[in-house]
Amino acid sequence: MCLGIPGKITEIYEKDGLKMGKVDFGGVVREICLAYIPEAQIGNYTIVHVGFALNLIDEDEALKTLELLAEIGALAEELGESPGDGS
Repeated sequence: MCLGIPGKITEIYEKDGLKMGKVDFGGVVREICLAYIPEAQIGNYTIVHVGFALNLIDEDEALKTLELLAEIGALAEELGESPGDGS
């Protein structure tokens, strides 16, 4: 299953000519391409799919979605973690 996962942008920088950033998915941080959302700023929430931020979303909606994904165990699966391994 591949979901669009909400995350909070914590850093923005350029890498190899692309707008990139660090995105926090409820404690798990990944490097994400931000090229599709040039208006993104640190502190914004975005939907990420296969390493690409697709659009910006409201913080409340992002937090609700993260909570629901964690409840069903899908968050760890989508972020490549085994439940309870903390990686």
